[in-house]
Amino acid sequence: MDVDRPRRLRGFSWHERTKRAVANRRIFPFLLLATTGLGVLSGFVVTVVDHKDFPTFGTGVWWAIVTLGTVGYGDVVPHTAWGRVVGSVVIIVGVTFISFLIATVTSYFVAAEEAESAGATGADRTAQLAEALESLRRIEQRLATIEAKLGN
Repeated sequence: MDVDRPRRLRGFSWHERTKRAVANRRIFPFLLLATTGLGVLSGFVVTVVDHKDFPTFGTGVWWAIVTLGTVGYGDVVPHTAWGRVVGSVVIIVGVTFISFLIATVTSYFVAAEEAESAGATGADRTAQLAEALESLRRIEQRLATIEAKLGN
């Protein structure tokens, strides 16, 4: 029996799905689904914990999405101690989730770009460099023309 199997299965749900989403350039649906899931769960919890300030499930979800996104309009706020505890957790999870997600996605994009660059041949790199130098020459010529016209 494989001892690491449960660890790999647990890691699969976030790590592998995130990798696949980045590789397939399907980040937006992944972010939307994760944020929606957290918002619905948080909205449900705050509605149960603080029913006075969040009388409907929709109000709780609205507050959770706004809080997860770190916007915090202030139109709906918890006033009870337990509501504020849930609010504090949602704020921390939202900020942490966004930070980790941005860092993870960025690292995967950088890794994909490095892998793509590593696969290029010497001739490809030379052609890319020549193209970049030619673009810089054209930009320099345009700037010289602009400077000459401004100097008159």
